[in-house]
Amino acid sequence: MKWFLKNIAALAWVAISLTFSASCKKRGETVKSDLGEAGYKLTQEDWFRASRENDGTALKKFIAAGFKPDARNPDGDSALHIAASAGAENSADFLLKRGLSVDLRGGAERTPLMAAVMANQTGMVRWLLRQGADPRAKDKDGFIPLMLAVREGSGGSVAELSSYNRENLDAALLLAALVGRADVIDSLTNYGASVYARMEDGRTPLMIAAENGNTEAVKLLLDLGASRYTTDPDGRTAADIAKAAGHEDIVAIILREPLPEELVLESPEKIAEKMDSFVDAAEAKEAGRPIAGSKNIQSKGPAIFNTQSRISPKRNISRSINGETLSTSVANLPAPAGTAQVVANSTAGVSLPFAMPPLIMRHYSERELPINVQSVQGDTATVSIAGVSPKQMKVRTGETIPGSHLSVVSVRRRMEDSKVSQGRKMEISVMDVRDTATGTTREWTSGISAEAHDPVALVEDSATGKRYVASQGQRFKAADGTEFIVSDVRPNQLVIEEVATGAVQTIPLRGPRG
Repeated sequence: MKWFLKNIAALAWVAISLTFSASCKKRGETVKSDLGEAGYKLTQEDWFRASRENDGTALKKFIAAGFKPDARNPDGDSALHIAASAGAENSADFLLKRGLSVDLRGGAERTPLMAAVMANQTGMVRWLLRQGADPRAKDKDGFIPLMLAVREGSGGSVAELSSYNRENLDAALLLAALVGRADVIDSLTNYGASVYARMEDGRTPLMIAAENGNTEAVKLLLDLGASRYTTDPDGRTAADIAKAAGHEDIVAIILREPLPEELVLESPEKIAEKMDSFVDAAEAKEAGRPIAGSKNIQSKGPAIFNTQSRISPKRNISRSINGETLSTSVANLPAPAGTAQVVANSTAGVSLPFAMPPLIMRHYSERELPINVQSVQGDTATVSIAGVSPKQMKVRTGETIPGSHLSVVSVRRRMEDSKVSQGRKMEISVMDVRDTATGTTREWTSGISAEAHDPVALVEDSATGKRYVASQGQRFKAADGTEFIVSDVRPNQLVIEEVATGAVQTIPLRGPRG
């Protein structure tokens, strides 16, 4: 009896297994039939096709038939990479919900985000970033998504990625100049990349574009304010570099006779006004609204930035530059709630918030003139003026440089450590000039291109939208008495140092689009 019952149980299990197997086989055949009706075969090739065609229903049937979601094609890419490169958001969403990582590595160690960038799928780039894709991941060649976007000329992807890669914008601009991607240069500079950026060897984006014969990039960089007079450590301008590379057409674009407005020493108020107007214009362009005029700029008295009444009238802060006391126009900024109050170290007593959030560096400015001091003999200086036909002339103390309002105040020679002498003391020629139209004074030295003004940054309080100008050497004092100084103004960041401890805080350039 026991033997009979035991065998009956075994036969029952066999019957159940056969029934289950038949059921599975039938379901598999049904899935295959359904896929067939949808135009697919249960193959790896069609799995990737369904992903590319954004067919989530078909993908579900593949999975139901036992297809593995992380299958790879011959290039090493997954269906998620295929979906990303096709802009197939439904497919990508389905695959992420089936457990695939948003940063899954495929061929060449690229992520789906990189695949979307390479295929110029701007919408998919945006969507993947919202799903948490890593914008700083590197492929096997060391390229991050932003650099791939620059290399491929994907302007939309550049715009999406720029806010995630503030620290890499200058490097991206240098790459764009190298490969001649004029189509992404404008986007990069709008997000904060600086036309004043330099390679380690001292070359600027304009120099790189000129050397590599990238005509459209050269034209755009000049339109964006790149200086045609900046020199590298060897004293070469972009035109010199283009000529050495055999690009005479680019030399002709860069070289021209200086315009009258290029032989001007602008007042600090005028510099502040121009920087503020630049940011306003960029913001208006981004928002698709008309660019406002400068109706709020007063011709006399304290200047008011043209920011649709966002900035209150400014007081004047005195500072010393090269021995000359200048008046810098600075907004009277109240400290935002919960932030440290910082007071400028001057008799004006202007209250400013310190360099902690919510301060943002919006713009940077420096300007070189087409003039170089060659030598000084007695009361006479020899200067050269760049142009199609460079000119060399002698000017005496009290005379005006031809074609300008620049009057020679004094000339002399002195010994100093020059940045062109590698730390050794050498004799340099010095010329003090004054712009009789603006009253601004500068000191120029031999071996260094003449500058119209010191490097300055436009800084914005994000809590109020108010702005002020910062330059090297300005001192600030917090409410608790702690003293700070603007130790450096760079194309991509403002550096502020606590005087007592030397602790440094940096404010990165975030550009007009923030």
